[in-house]
Amino acid sequence: VKDPTAVERANLLNMAKLSIKGLIESALSFGRTLDSDYPPLQQFFVVMEHCLKHGLKVRKSFLSYNKTIWGPLELVEKLYPEAEEIAASVRDLPGLKTPLGRARAWLRLALMQKKMADYLRCLIIQRDLLSEFYEYHALMMEEEGAVIVGLLVGLNVIDANLCVKGEDLDSQVGVIDFSMYLKSDDDIGGKERNVQIAAILDQKNYVEELNRQLNSTVSSLHARVDSLEKSNTKLIEELAIAKNNIIKLQEENHQLRSENTLILMKTQHHLEVTKVDVEAELQTYKHSRQGLDEMYNEARRQLREESQLRQDMENELVVQVSMKHEIELAMKLLEKDIHEKQDTLIGLRQQLDEVKAINMEMYQKLQVSEDAMKEKNEIIGRLEDKTNQINATMKQLEQRLQQAEKAQVEAENEDEKLKQEYVNKSESLQKEFSQKEKQLLQLETDLKIEKEWRQTLEDDLQKEKETVSHLRIETQEIINLKKEFLKLQEKNRQLKRICQDQEAALQELASKLSESKLKIEDIKEANKALQGQVWLKDKEATHCKLCEKEFSLSKRKHHCRNCGEIFCNACSDNELPLPSSPKPVRVCDSCHAILIQRCSSNVP
Repeated sequence: VKDPTAVERANLLNMAKLSIKGLIESALSFGRTLDSDYPPLQQFFVVMEHCLKHGLKVRKSFLSYNKTIWGPLELVEKLYPEAEEIAASVRDLPGLKTPLGRARAWLRLALMQKKMADYLRCLIIQRDLLSEFYEYHALMMEEEGAVIVGLLVGLNVIDANLCVKGEDLDSQVGVIDFSMYLKSDDDIGGKERNVQIAAILDQKNYVEELNRQLNSTVSSLHARVDSLEKSNTKLIEELAIAKNNIIKLQEENHQLRSENTLILMKTQHHLEVTKVDVEAELQTYKHSRQGLDEMYNEARRQLREESQLRQDMENELVVQVSMKHEIELAMKLLEKDIHEKQDTLIGLRQQLDEVKAINMEMYQKLQVSEDAMKEKNEIIGRLEDKTNQINATMKQLEQRLQQAEKAQVEAENEDEKLKQEYVNKSESLQKEFSQKEKQLLQLETDLKIEKEWRQTLEDDLQKEKETVSHLRIETQEIINLKKEFLKLQEKNRQLKRICQDQEAALQELASKLSESKLKIEDIKEANKALQGQVWLKDKEATHCKLCEKEFSLSKRKHHCRNCGEIFCNACSDNELPLPSSPKPVRVCDSCHAILIQRCSSNVP
């Protein structure tokens, strides 16, 4: 027994095929544009309503049970955004009161848009959402629904002009008229006409597709035109702003030029006034210049005297400060040199200890290598003796082998002679031949043994040669080590010499430093003792304190900055070397302080 739901689905599918086919054929024969009163179109909507109602679930409400197709159709606007316009227009229609009327209006609007197949295809793809409205055996849940959606694509060739607003869709009765689908003689005669109409429809579809493409290109061109208009307006605004800026800059330039002319006029007037003032001042200056010259000469002479005195004082101060800094620097340099020499001495001693340790290690390695050389020389002598013995035994074996070969040849000759001579004595000859064969086998076995022994001896000889080559390499390395050891000894000697020279230099520096420290201490004590004394003035000191001779160009003044005494260069012969100055410095006879050379008062 067949499933009644499957039979219902097959019947509905067949009716949908017949209605869609009849609608297309009648539309092609009648004309492209159809009205709502066209019977095949009304029957198509009835068949589609029955297909959508098949397997629809009953939804409970407060008053009664509700079974309508508006629920799944209302779901399309969520899946297909372009369907929102149809749904909104259906809801806004004033004459519709029931959900069934809204569903019928929705189908009519979708057919007019030629998107009924697209909307229903989006709906049947989402079967999990359709399961809320349909049973599992419903037409929209099975394959028949997909077939119907495919058939609906053919309705895009039809143009429908339907008036939904004033039509009473709530109270229509959906009854299928089967008489429209029965064949007649007129249908057979209209095949040729249908072919022509099909060609015309194909042309119309091509034109519509071309129109769609042109619409898309027009929309893209409109968008480009809008963007270009916006950019053009922006450029016009920028151009207007630039023009305004140019006008402002021109006005500022005009103002600046006017100000510049005013400034020029003012400066010219001011220059004329200043010229008059300058001429008046020049006349007064010429009258008062003579008195001013006299005053200027006198003031200049006084200024020279005062500047000379100030220069002398500044020179004395600079010399004192420089001498003090030199003494401090000499002290610091001496201390720094002592510390550096001590560090170098410590480093050299450490290097000397390291060199001594390296010499001990090299000496021990040399002794070990000499012992190894002696042992290896003994081994080489033993190996040479062994090789000589092996060569002697090899010669003996070769002689034996030659004798055996000769004996074999003689035996073969004798055997041939015996065969020819003594044919009758075959038995005795066979016995002798068997004996000779045994001897031959023994000789062959002896020969094999000797060959094996010779091979082993050759292998041993090759090994001994390899050991000799290794020993020669080791001896070469030992010789190189000896050379390196001799080089290290030479370096050690050089380092010792350098260390001794540096120690001698350090001793000399220490002695000189101690002497300089003692002299510096004496100078400090003399400075402390003579702090309260006052220098003699250059004008008062005209003669040397020691020789009592007058100062001149040959006898220059030398001033002691501690005791204040003045000596000539002939009397102040004491000199002290300083590390900061290349020449020795003159020292006072009484306090041993450094003397400062000063110009004599008699000499300009």
